[in-house]
Amino acid sequence: MRLVIVEDNALLREGLVALLRERGIEVVAHAEDGDGLLRIVGGHKPDVAIVDVRLPPTFTDEGVRAALEARRRHPGLGVLILSQYVEPVYTTELMASGDGGVGYLLKERVGEVREFVEAVERVAGGGTALDREVVAALMRPQGAEAGDDVLDRLSPREREVLGLVAEGRTNSAIARGLVVTAGAVEKHISNIFSKLDLPAGGDDHRRVLAVLAFLRAAQEG
Repeated sequence: MRLVIVEDNALLREGLVALLRERGIEVVAHAEDGDGLLRIVGGHKPDVAIVDVRLPPTFTDEGVRAALEARRRHPGLGVLILSQYVEPVYTTELMASGDGGVGYLLKERVGEVREFVEAVERVAGGGTALDREVVAALMRPQGAEAGDDVLDRLSPREREVLGLVAEGRTNSAIARGLVVTAGAVEKHISNIFSKLDLPAGGDDHRRVLAVLAFLRAAQEG
């Protein structure tokens, strides 16, 4: 796996470089702003870019905008967003922008090294890795009427399973967490695909589409 890092905080940036290299991940370049992201992605053709949401000069959403442009120029690029805040709208935009994997983690998760590295690997493989705080926020009831919410088609257990899929959990991990059989999880996921009208094809691709539907419905509610 070839990876680039874009983070304006030099201490965190160097810490990420050291942590990932210690675990055998090739960090080919790093930068501190959006222009730097586009430059190093174009020059090194990485599999994944780890990007801070808020970068110079205005520290608003430069990181996400640069990541969207990078995916436009380099289809299939995986993007793992790091943020201090729960702002899932960015994840929806990124997932809708191309075929590469997408992750959104709070910066504090970097300290959970094994889980963080697993999230990087999932994104590199084209999957999703959403922070549990992001998923929890999306699962909270909305104040207004949801209208024709696509997630209303799902049972409470299916919504719970979909939230765990959004975190990037495997079927076996979901089964362990819910204390059910792997077969029960497979049935729930099959029902989710059917109720969300997802086209037949690779299950990995449909998992990403299901997460995208989850994000969109939660934001429209």
